[in-house]
Amino acid sequence: PAPAEAGLVPGPPDGGWGWVVVFGAFVSIGFAYAFPKGLAIFFKEIQDFFGTSYSEIAWVSSIMLATTYGAGPISSILVNRYGSRPVVVFGGLLCGVGMISAAFCTSILQLYICVGFITGFGLALNLQPSVIIIGKYFLKRRPIANGLAMAGSPVMLCTLAPLNQFLFDNFGWRGSFLILGAILLNCCVAGALFRPIGPGTAQVRTQVTEEGKDALKGKITEDGSVENKTEEEGEKDCFEKVNQYLDFSLFKHRGFLIYLIGNVLMFLGFFAPIVFLAPYAKHTGIDEYSAAFLLSILAIVDMVARPTTGIVANSRWVRPRIQYFFSFAIAFNGACHLLCPLASSYTGLIVYSSFFGLAFGMVCAMLFETLMDLVGAARFTSAVGLVTIAECCTILLGPPIGGILIDTFGDYKYMFIKCGAVMVLAGTFLFIMNYYNYRMLAKEEKERKAKEEDPKSVRTENEGKKNWNKDSIQDGPELEPLKEKGEGLKKEMNGT
Repeated sequence: PAPAEAGLVPGPPDGGWGWVVVFGAFVSIGFAYAFPKGLAIFFKEIQDFFGTSYSEIAWVSSIMLATTYGAGPISSILVNRYGSRPVVVFGGLLCGVGMISAAFCTSILQLYICVGFITGFGLALNLQPSVIIIGKYFLKRRPIANGLAMAGSPVMLCTLAPLNQFLFDNFGWRGSFLILGAILLNCCVAGALFRPIGPGTAQVRTQVTEEGKDALKGKITEDGSVENKTEEEGEKDCFEKVNQYLDFSLFKHRGFLIYLIGNVLMFLGFFAPIVFLAPYAKHTGIDEYSAAFLLSILAIVDMVARPTTGIVANSRWVRPRIQYFFSFAIAFNGACHLLCPLASSYTGLIVYSSFFGLAFGMVCAMLFETLMDLVGAARFTSAVGLVTIAECCTILLGPPIGGILIDTFGDYKYMFIKCGAVMVLAGTFLFIMNYYNYRMLAKEEKERKAKEEDPKSVRTENEGKKNWNKDSIQDGPELEPLKEKGEGLKKEMNGT
């Protein structure tokens, strides 16, 4: 095509092959979120095999979850550089290699490396590209597409829990890890479905860009001053690329800081109950399949809770104060954990799993929506990168701290009480601080309107602008050499 067509980019098709992409994202996102939780089925047997404590075995899931969250910015950078398809395919290969290698581990430290770091990083490379590619294929139907793709998490958890128990009963934990590694290779198939849009257009655009760079290089060799200017612009572009992912000015944003502190505290107790739910059921004398079925119940309720929460949060009564709803969901989650020790029978654990699934789905459905509500869509990418980096520390420490409490007291109830108390505290903190933030925002808005209505302030502001423009126009004799040099450079470039 002609160079004039290089700027044309096809719009999102909002259908067609996009639904195949949604299916691929359903698989990738489902494995990324559900796989670390489904591995809890094997923990008690691996613990007995290696003779480790509860806290030591809990590090397997903690490292995997922390790596999945902490490597999010790296995954985003790779997607921008290479596209979604190769990143997901490479992530699927890492997941398969990590789990197959784990089947031959002879120590708990080797499990940390194979399952925690290698498989966790592979899951991180599956998660971010799957979310990004949907935005390229859908615009009007994007909420529906995202909802279908995110449903992969509870569906996969509902499937993996009984499947893992079946595999363990028939093949042991080593044989199960081999089979699970082969199953995770299906992420490569899911990534192959992520067909890029307009590869020909991108190729032409790259060719034109390279020609422009060659012409600029020729110009640089003729004039040293232009070379210095180009280097400064290159440094500026590099800084802008880094700042796109890690906008540190967000740490001056009051709402972002409140969200960050509350979420970092919340994740100390967010994942530990789901990791220890099946081992706790086995500890009370419940058989393996019934214990695994508790995770399936949790996933089924979670599957219904997420879209329902999205509908409620989008209503005109809740939407203006969605931060309060998010605070309530976190506190409700903590209250469920505080009441869990009262569930001594299997019926009680079913009730707990149902309420836990409801609370878990509510928090997950609003986790990123509340962040976008605070910082806006333009700064959302940077905010997600900073939040996931900060959260991975408490995600890493949460389950091992729960394991230490189980080892110390010989009872699971103290772990549930700790998680419940931390989450109730986080929900209360967010509720109080969001109330303060809403009050401050209303006060600032009132002062801004009063300032706009005051004619003196408007006149003073306009006079200041005029004076600034006047000063900027009067260059002065010391700027004449620079001005002449700039005019000469401009004439030379026009002549070229």
